Amino acid sequence: MRVIYSLFFYCLLPFVLLRLLWRSIAAPAYAKRWAERFGFFAELKTDKKVIWLHTVSVGEFLAALPLIRRLQADNRVQLVITTTTPTGSERVRATLGESVFHVYAPYDVPDALTRFLKRVQPSLYLVMETELWPNTLAACAKRKVPALLINGRLSEKSARGYARFAGLVRPMLKSLTMALIQNNTDAERFVNLGLPPMQAQVTGSIKFDLSLTDELRGRAADLKNQLSSHGQRLVWIAASTHQGEDEIILDAFAQLRQSVNMQAQSMLLVLVPRHPERFERVGQLGEARGFKTARRSRGESAEHMDILLGDTMGELMLLFGASDIAFVGGSLVPNGGHNFIEPAAWGLPLLSGEHLFNFAEVSRLLQVAGALTITKNAAELTQQLLVLIGDKSQRKARGEKALQVAVENRGALDKTLTIIGTYIK
Repeated sequence: MRVIYSLFFYCLLPFVLLRLLWRSIAAPAYAKRWAERFGFFAELKTDKKVIWLHTVSVGEFLAALPLIRRLQADNRVQLVITTTTPTGSERVRATLGESVFHVYAPYDVPDALTRFLKRVQPSLYLVMETELWPNTLAACAKRKVPALLINGRLSEKSARGYARFAGLVRPMLKSLTMALIQNNTDAERFVNLGLPPMQAQVTGSIKFDLSLTDELRGRAADLKNQLSSHGQRLVWIAASTHQGEDEIILDAFAQLRQSVNMQAQSMLLVLVPRHPERFERVGQLGEARGFKTARRSRGESAEHMDILLGDTMGELMLLFGASDIAFVGGSLVPNGGHNFIEPAAWGLPLLSGEHLFNFAEVSRLLQVAGALTITKNAAELTQQLLVLIGDKSQRKARGEKALQVAVENRGALDKTLTIIGTYIK
């Protein structure tokens, strides 16, 4: 079956390259470093044990960062970190510099994988969440390189998709040495698809194990003082928004501005699109609605502005810390939602749309606690915002509940590192 898959991938390769070229038009960074995707790069020279960690893009990399920091503290280890997207690559380089070996992940075809593995010689392969590829796992198994799924998750929608290719998925999952999975429901889905039960272990989500440093808290406090005009207005952040979602956010914001509530009329919207290639387009959307829009990337002051466009990379945690209310995107459109844990760690009351299949368990915990409210459209979003704007005690109470969920679910990082440690002795 893997041979058929490989032949199929080779047949699709011209289309893959065309898609890469097409994406390069919207995001020019995709046009660079193509050779790395085929396993062509300078060989890694080290006498340490090499751990290869794959994080697809920015979200996975940031989730893995506490794990990375802990692994870097082990002098026996040399980290190789791969990404698929240019934004993920930029984050790796900006955050870790030369302290890790970084290239793009190879395409899932035997020759590219052979070149990659020959050049880095990993002793252990770690992959975040759901980025499983059959030839990659088979190549690791052939070379006796243990392969661990870290922070594994599998939505009902993804499980149905995998089930259509059961003949390929079952042997792929059997190639995993161990799957460290976020919750029992997702673990059951993996097992139903063919993961041997003995290779499944529920460890929780390492995303809960983030830490807010004193330095970050200080910067967030200073920024909040600026954005709120020294506490004179509230700050609402709409984070990780997708195409088709920004319009709904702006509709709700317009309704707030037309309300009789003075705080709603003066509120600042911090709008942070998920993908950098959309930054300028989203800024233009706001301006077309008549909103005065400052751009974070230009260092423009948000004083006397309606919207601050979060068009920078790596600042989302800071922007959450400077806000009073958080909406988490990818949820008013059927994208499956994004990470609630970051704003929860800041103690913010949370709002989202109804499409949360990628974060079903986390969203359930937050809803049960009374920290997260689901909205389906601009009218409902406006209504819930007005409730929070008009009641400071409710904002505080719901934020405290969000923080409590974040704190109570920590511990997955230590469990994960303990298991990893058994493979690098």
